[in-house]
Amino acid sequence: MKKKIILVSGDPNSINSELIYKSLKKLNSSVKNKIYLITNFNLIEKQLNKLNYKMKFEVVKNIQEQTNSGKIKVINIDLKFKNPFNIPRTLSSRFVQRSLSLAHELAMEKNVIGLINCPINKNLLNAGKTGVTEYLASKCGIKNNSEVMLIKNKKLSVSPITTHIDIKEVSKRINKTKIVKKVLTINKWFKNIYKKNPNIGVLGLNPHNAEFRNKSEEKKIIIPAILQLKHMGINVKGPLVSDTIFMQEYKDYDVLVGMFHDQVLAPFKALFKFDAINITLGLNYLRASPDHGIAVNLIGKNKANPKSLIKCIEYMNKS
Repeated sequence: MKKKIILVSGDPNSINSELIYKSLKKLNSSVKNKIYLITNFNLIEKQLNKLNYKMKFEVVKNIQEQTNSGKIKVINIDLKFKNPFNIPRTLSSRFVQRSLSLAHELAMEKNVIGLINCPINKNLLNAGKTGVTEYLASKCGIKNNSEVMLIKNKKLSVSPITTHIDIKEVSKRINKTKIVKKVLTINKWFKNIYKKNPNIGVLGLNPHNAEFRNKSEEKKIIIPAILQLKHMGINVKGPLVSDTIFMQEYKDYDVLVGMFHDQVLAPFKALFKFDAINITLGLNYLRASPDHGIAVNLIGKNKANPKSLIKCIEYMNKS
C-alpha cells in the first residue's frame, strides 16, 4: 500500500467532526485509503449523527492493518465521553495530548507521509503556554528554536518568529539568533521542495520601524540578523514596514517573516481567507493543519468550511 497519512481529529469541542466529514466526502477512494484517523470512535459517530451525517468507520489497531472495505480507518483513543457536545477541559486536554503523542509516534515510521491535525485550542496543551508547533517540536527533541510555523498558499507564505504568546512578551522573545535560525530553516525548505532561492522579506516590529531609533528592536536585533543572513548568501530584505507591505509589495516576495503571530497572519487571512494551510518546518516529519481555529460559534450548524483541511490532505498526498 502507498504511504499513509495520519489525520488527528483534534479538539473535541469544535467544528472538526464536520470538517472531517465534508473533506473526506470530497476525496477519491485512493486518497481516503491512505488516511488513518486518530479519534474516539463513539465521539465522532455521535457528533456526526447530530448533524445527520452518515459515514462508515472501521476501527483498526494500528497503521499496519490494511482494508479494502471503503470505510474510514479509525485508530481509537479509548476515553469515555458522557456528553459528546460539552466535554470538560481536563478530558479534552487528555484526549488531544494522547492523540498528538500517538500521531507523533506513527509519523516517525517510514511508511507514513506525515500528520495533519485538525484545529486545537492551545489551552489544552501545557496550560496554553505552547501551541501544536511547539508541542511537536518538543516531541522531536528540537531545542534550538529552528522549528518554523509557515502559512502558505500558491501566492505567498508568511511566518511569525514568535507564535502563540502575548504581545507584551514578543520583544522579550525575539533575538538575532532565533531570527537567523528560522529564516535559514525557511530558505532550506524552499530549496529542497521548490528548488529555488526564495525572496524573503523580514518585517520590523514597531510602527514605522520605530524610525530606526538606536534603542529599537530594529536597530539592536532585526537589522543585525538580516545583515548576517545576507552575509550567508540568503536573499533577504528588510526590515519592511508592516502597515503597507500587504497592500501590494508582498507580491515581490515568496515569504514574509514577521515578529509575532497576528502581524502576518491577520493580513494574510484578510487577503486569502481559507485558501491556505499551516505547515511546521524543521520537524522529523511533515506536519500540516488547517489555517483557522476551532470555531465554537459554528458547532452543529453545518456552516464549517472544509477548504483548508482539504488543501492539507492534498498537500500531504502530493508530498
